[in-house]
Amino acid sequence: MSTEPDVVVVTGAGGMGLAVARRLGGGRTVLLADAFPDTLDRAVDALRAEGYTAKGQVTDVSDAPSVVKLAEAAAGAGRLTAVVHTAGVSAATSTVRKIMEVDLLGTAHVIDAFEQVATRGTAVVCVASMAGHVARLTEEQEQALATAPAAELLDLDVVRDARDGEPVMAYILAKRANHVRVQAAALAYNRRGARINTVSPGVIATPMARAEQDSASGDHMLATLEACGIGRPGTPGELAEVVAFLTGPGSLYLTGTDVLLDGGQAGWLRWHRPR
Repeated sequence: MSTEPDVVVVTGAGGMGLAVARRLGGGRTVLLADAFPDTLDRAVDALRAEGYTAKGQVTDVSDAPSVVKLAEAAAGAGRLTAVVHTAGVSAATSTVRKIMEVDLLGTAHVIDAFEQVATRGTAVVCVASMAGHVARLTEEQEQALATAPAAELLDLDVVRDARDGEPVMAYILAKRANHVRVQAAALAYNRRGARINTVSPGVIATPMARAEQDSASGDHMLATLEACGIGRPGTPGELAEVVAFLTGPGSLYLTGTDVLLDGGQAGWLRWHRPR
């Protein structure tokens, strides 16, 4: 039996990231990454106080070398069991530029960097969004988003067009790009004996979601929850359970796909929303 510790990497030290770290981190080394040192330190201290073996590494996912450094640190810490990418920004509280740099390009950096260090049994989950399911892109646009080198992503025509629009449209594009890029990356991960998937949450009760509720789009967001019949947001714990399945032994044949965790919001928007 190997004496190397199992390592779980979680990007994003917010509500989702902490819930995932707690769900997956028992008996493992948790390497938690975030762009904000104070937020990261508080999260690592909280995990350690609860008995977890936790380390922190300041990481800006929009910067490729920063993500490569994180991947190398994870590979050097033990057996890379799971990578869960929760770091991101919201449409309600961010600029178009920040959405493109973090949600679009940042996810591409995570996919690329951890493919290089993935080993047999490694499972990667990128948190996308149900917003990606309402995108309407051409096959050519999706092909470009899925396969263009990360360094060229922000120069694609479809991305340039979105950069001239509203944050919501940029967010929808970025999250759809997460879906197709993970799908395309599954081949490279398979060749390493590893897997990669996305999970697309709807409204999850985190501080970021509460900030969205207080924004101009907050009433629309809450109305959608009522209209689709679920009547409540999801919880970080519910998201963590899906991630646990996607990184666990019950999903070994599941890769290159997305799990929609939205309480029925995407279905209502597509089939029942008044036109």
